[in-house]
Amino acid sequence: MWSPNQVLVFALVAASSFTSVHVLEFCQNTDRDCHSDDNHDNMASNSQPSLNTVKSRWNVSVSNLIKDLEQLKVSSKKLIEAFPIDEVNGNFARSVKNCIFSKSIPTPLRGPLRLAAASKDVIEGILDLDVALTHTNDFLHFASGDKLLSGSVPLAHRYGGHQFGYWAGQLGDGRAHSLGQYTNRKGEVWELQLKGSGKTPYSRSGDGRAVIRSSVREFLCSEAMHFLGIPTSRAASLIVSDEPVIRDKFYNGNVKTEKGAVVLRLAKSWFRIGSLEILSQSGEIDLLRKLLNFVIDEHFSSINSDDPDKYLVFYSTVVNETANLIAQWMSVGFAHGVCNTDNFSLLSITIDYGPFGFMEAYDPAFVPNTSDDEGRYSVGAQANVGLFNLEKLLNALSPVLSKHQQNQAQSILKGYANINQMRVHQHFKAKLGLLGEEEDDGYLIAFLLKMMEDTQSDFTMTFRQLSEVSAQQLHNRKFPQMWALEDLSSHKLFSDWLSMFLLRLSRQLNDSDLQRQHRMKNVNPRYVLRNWMAESAISKVEMKDFSEMELLHHILSHPYVTQETAEEVGYAARPPLWAKRLKVSCSS
Repeated sequence: MWSPNQVLVFALVAASSFTSVHVLEFCQNTDRDCHSDDNHDNMASNSQPSLNTVKSRWNVSVSNLIKDLEQLKVSSKKLIEAFPIDEVNGNFARSVKNCIFSKSIPTPLRGPLRLAAASKDVIEGILDLDVALTHTNDFLHFASGDKLLSGSVPLAHRYGGHQFGYWAGQLGDGRAHSLGQYTNRKGEVWELQLKGSGKTPYSRSGDGRAVIRSSVREFLCSEAMHFLGIPTSRAASLIVSDEPVIRDKFYNGNVKTEKGAVVLRLAKSWFRIGSLEILSQSGEIDLLRKLLNFVIDEHFSSINSDDPDKYLVFYSTVVNETANLIAQWMSVGFAHGVCNTDNFSLLSITIDYGPFGFMEAYDPAFVPNTSDDEGRYSVGAQANVGLFNLEKLLNALSPVLSKHQQNQAQSILKGYANINQMRVHQHFKAKLGLLGEEEDDGYLIAFLLKMMEDTQSDFTMTFRQLSEVSAQQLHNRKFPQMWALEDLSSHKLFSDWLSMFLLRLSRQLNDSDLQRQHRMKNVNPRYVLRNWMAESAISKVEMKDFSEMELLHHILSHPYVTQETAEEVGYAARPPLWAKRLKVSCSS
């Protein structure tokens, strides 16, 4: 048996009391209209996680939906009036100063254009559009950058960032255009953005395009993360074309011609840590203060705009929610891949999907990005990277904080690790169906993770099959057709851990085995976007076959529900051997 210090893979902590873990409720069949999920739309304006249950947006009455794209009222007015705009026009690359945005007209994709995917949940539930509009030429041209709606003034955002630990200077939206804000029937304000829509002043040496390969991944993963209950940007549509785009996929000199694509994506805001860093680094303190006030007023409603400590409260909120977001990533085995400060949202949502990956065999050193030679952004290092990024955020805020406030902010930052550890502890307790709090819970979790690492057990399916197995099967040590548990049970100490687990469950009074299974199934997905699944869909989309893309999108919209079609195609089976050879990189 290991000592606790040897076993602790995550820095899990036990506390005398924890806030209750919210258990998601999901439908028990595959009917698209029945699904419900957690909504994190209010996370950025509240330091506590939202416990509101989100219903699927698909139950919107068709009669109330917009039938004509011209009726979609998008406006750039608030953003343009709030900030100075770049005085220089044109999409040529340049150094930009004293502004937040540059006006930049998208470069339309060259046809023929095809709709590869559309999210009905976003199209109807957020944009109030009849999903039938996505099959019109008007929508194709709008969502590919060729048609601007009335009120839309396309903008490219200026920001900087620390990339792989080093200040990279001016970065910005090098291939993305903000089309403006849309206020839907619920009063929600969403900012629409095209990605892959051509050059901007921030393109540097890039061509402003995105390829099918990366665009499929962005569309699928942002939607999959939403239905996992994790705060994220959303994807409305994916338009593909035959426009040639040259890419060196692995930066090894092997240049290939790929095809261009554009994703129409949405977020409450696209401001990120790097948005503030560029202003602080450039000495543009008045503009830094103006941007902070805007972000707080628009997205942090619980903060009093007259509070002299409002920047400190804002920082405390971002620290707390960033710690929570990364704990949520860990709970589903998600590695972002490029956790630079320019990819970390001020609203603590997941943005900028690049070389991400969901762990298959459990390994804290898992690195999905082949460009990350040193493993800086491995799945197990994400909490520490979050700390680094929050340190850089504090540096950016320092010019508008008094010395006393800076000292208080340092104290807040010191609490980040405990917040993250507590959140991780809560999530993994829920994944094991544990109720209440016992002293050895952290040990029980870490013991399991260490066995999973030793046996290379599948992260997703180990927890899922522990959710599905009955107490009697656990007692009998028999797991028919449960391949992940069979792998885990090969560990020489599995029986020791299982005895501890069963004993812990036996002390949960008034808790039936069925209740335990139900709770665990609601937090342990059966399906996640494994890279081999995305790769299979990508290869078909590149051949103009969108069937697997549509299937994956549907399956991942119900990740906690066993689905016959998903089982038939092997989405919960042992990954194919070729999956281990897959590589993803920053090239997109």
